[in-house]
Amino acid sequence: MIVDDHPVVRDGLRGMFDHVADIEVVAEASDGFEALALARSARPHVVLMDLRMPGLDGVGAIQRLRESHPEIKVVVLTTYDTDADVARAMAAGVAGYLLKDAPREELHRAVRTAAAGGAVLAPSVASALMSRPAAPDPSPRELEVLRLVARGSANKEIARTLLISETTVKTHLKHVFAKLGVESRAAAVVVAMERGLI
Repeated sequence: MIVDDHPVVRDGLRGMFDHVADIEVVAEASDGFEALALARSARPHVVLMDLRMPGLDGVGAIQRLRESHPEIKVVVLTTYDTDADVARAMAAGVAGYLLKDAPREELHRAVRTAAAGGAVLAPSVASALMSRPAAPDPSPRELEVLRLVARGSANKEIARTLLISETTVKTHLKHVFAKLGVESRAAAVVVAMERGLI
């Protein structure tokens, strides 16, 4: 599903996916409220979400989507890569953050990666996350949890796999976020990969 308040942008994005065999645009929305309504009926696997829209903005829509449809992956597609915008989006729990000047192939790859449970960040966003001061590396157990996150496992699955409680999984992730200086699972995976930790 494409969510953007500019019809021209939505048309352009739809055109980029028109002849891609494994990706289908199932819905378009012009703001966050419309996106939430359409998510119920269209059931998209991935949402490409603009950040700045009238009514309910991108971050507000992402937060509500995460609550009502946690299985839907959201990739931010915006013209803004300021630290504040990135931090708010990451904290809301996005699967990726791309800029609108991303080439067509990168958009296709981002949708596929997000659908498979992976994380995607624009280079400028990744380097901004990387330039934060480094804290101690995560412990071996924390990295085990993060590896499972990178494979797309939910907390419940991670708890089952590692024979620990969901609360313990959440605690490990909280420590990982603090040590890597990030605020979301997607950002943690990307930063850990960049540093060669996983």
